[in-house]
Amino acid sequence: MSESLWVQAAKKIAIDIAGPNADAVDTEARFPVEAINALKAAKLLSVYVPKSLGGAGASMTEICGICEVLGQHCTATAMIFAMHQIQVVSIVRHAMDSAWYRDYLTQLVEHQYLIASVTSEVGVGGEMRSSRCAVEMGDDGRFALTKDATTISYGAQADDLLITARRTPQASNNDQALVLVRKTDYTLTQKGAWNTMGMRGTCSPPFLMAGSGVADQVIAQPFGEISSQTVVPVSHLVWTHLWLGNVTAAVNKAGSFVRTQARSNPGTTPPTALRLAEVTVKLQNMRAVIRDALSEYETLCATPGEGEATLSSMGYAFKINNLKVDVSSKLPLIVTEALLICGIMGYKNDSKFSMSRHLRDAHSSALMVGNDRILATNANLLLVLKDA
Repeated sequence: MSESLWVQAAKKIAIDIAGPNADAVDTEARFPVEAINALKAAKLLSVYVPKSLGGAGASMTEICGICEVLGQHCTATAMIFAMHQIQVVSIVRHAMDSAWYRDYLTQLVEHQYLIASVTSEVGVGGEMRSSRCAVEMGDDGRFALTKDATTISYGAQADDLLITARRTPQASNNDQALVLVRKTDYTLTQKGAWNTMGMRGTCSPPFLMAGSGVADQVIAQPFGEISSQTVVPVSHLVWTHLWLGNVTAAVNKAGSFVRTQARSNPGTTPPTALRLAEVTVKLQNMRAVIRDALSEYETLCATPGEGEATLSSMGYAFKINNLKVDVSSKLPLIVTEALLICGIMGYKNDSKFSMSRHLRDAHSSALMVGNDRILATNANLLLVLKDA
């Protein structure tokens, strides 16, 4: 992937700031404030905003490139950046006909607001396309919204929240709207801790959110369309790229270890070199699959009408779901192979070849959204699709 100026800026932040703080972020389960502040200073939180509104008008390829380089040095930082960009892309692609949202994006460029997503909810079993909470619109044109969320990644550190809810109290659970609530208009009551195996720096405990706003903050397009055309494919694309960064870092460590072995015995090939060659094939194949999916998405987005129809189709949903399941299933296996190459030096937490954080973070990929849930969705799609 060629590197734009924005990817180069992100790489410098990853090397100079995110990487050196990654172990502390992981050990202390704390928000990577240094890296996120650096991304804000570099105007990278608004990089996808169109140039007409002051942004850089970056492509999805550039967004994914940033996710990948951040993921090589701090997966938590990369995940926070990725989840924020999912919200920005959703607004840009589905709310640009709203004066309120155009003004908001202009402010985002200036102030580098960090947006968190609130799609999870107690009582819906992890199903993003179902909500119990509802937008309650008053006669004064303002709404109230209360959501009992099972998790809000970096909720306490976010500036604004983009929330799924039933469009009205009378609407069905899957008749949803996407609603932006500003920092000054909501309260969060934390209901639990975030003490996890990996992805500790995302700081994602459960919260009770109570917020309000004006009617213009409720995006007109149904969330079902936003989800199929943008939220689901963009999520899988940015996630797979940051996970690719994580596993690339693990394989690079293994490569460095093998070269160190070779230097200690000139003229010989270490036995670990064969295993390194094998794992590099797997990494290269994974990278090709992810790149192909990104290229297809960019092409579809650049094709009005026909492209949107394809993005909303069951066939595309099946394919993009398979991307996530395939990549997330292979990630821990590749990192484990890198660990075996490094041996005890990869097992030690205080070694420069340590695989601990890479492996623990890799395991999160199959759980965020759970692969079993995605496979169940695909199983239902296969009942309708004639050609998988």
